Amino acid sequence: MPFTNTAEALHAWIHGWAVSRGAADPVPTPWGFTVDVGLPGHVVRHVLPAPDETAVRKITGNTTAPGIWLKAPLPPETLEPWLAPGWSLAGGPGFLMSAPPRGAQAGAPPAPAEGYRLDTWTRAGVARALVRTADGAFAARGQAAITGSAFVVDQVETSPAHQRRGLGRLVMHTLADLAAGRGATSGVLVATPEGRALYETMGWQVLAPLTGAVRS
Repeated sequence: MPFTNTAEALHAWIHGWAVSRGAADPVPTPWGFTVDVGLPGHVVRHVLPAPDETAVRKITGNTTAPGIWLKAPLPPETLEPWLAPGWSLAGGPGFLMSAPPRGAQAGAPPAPAEGYRLDTWTRAGVARALVRTADGAFAARGQAAITGSAFVVDQVETSPAHQRRGLGRLVMHTLADLAAGRGATSGVLVATPEGRALYETMGWQVLAPLTGAVRS
């Protein structure tokens, strides 16, 4: 079954995102979860499943180091006024989306379009799909972290030179099929506005906006 509760979906998403990105395990906090990411410009990430103004002002007001991120299921116009000085919105509009791996996406994944080949592999709980041209050039990719009954789709992208050829749909179907084959029963992802348009045609549903902010 798909997620219908935003907090539950965010719980599944941040745990799968951490697996997908090789980050530390999310640590429960009074406001939600904190994840050590350990990258320049993205040192730590806070996720607030049920944010309020007091929590956001406290977190951002007590944080002075750069590279700290915050994600909350709020529209940008709500989150931005709560941020302390030194913080700004980042990452563009996002949408928390949910769908079962089978159902709207039932059946075998479509075959690659002529002139493309698809390769898949799974390692350390992360399934990957890679589409290349016949001569080996990159065309599209995506990955999904499988964490028990949930799978979290991440980093889906199509090269601009190969867009509008069904490759994003191919990658999504393939990841859903790989996840279902490993026992996942529901999926969750965070989409850009462009990705949202594709995923909605495949049965994914928006649960909430998801806005990011960063301390510069």
